[in-house]
Amino acid sequence: MASTLDSYVNNTVSIITSDGRNFVGTLKGFDQTINIILDESHERVFSTTAGIEQVVLGLHIIRGDNIAVIGQIDEVLDSRLDFHTIRGEPLGPVVH
Repeated sequence: MASTLDSYVNNTVSIITSDGRNFVGTLKGFDQTINIILDESHERVFSTTAGIEQVVLGLHIIRGDNIAVIGQIDEVLDSRLDFHTIRGEPLGPVVH
């Protein structure tokens, strides 16, 4: 996985954690245990009654053992989304 992450450095990524949280930011670095450093990051909080809230975090570190999924974001497509009108169920935690 680490070799795949090399191509994501300095690009915008979305990270879903095992407790169901969604973080978006610029991947600045990672280590052998996939601890992640995000810059200019925010958390996207989903709701069925209100739009997606984006909580600004800035520089943020996420422990590798808490990461479920990492994906690169298409910034052009993402910039077109109106997060105030999107509704969705919050993700639940990963169940083993």
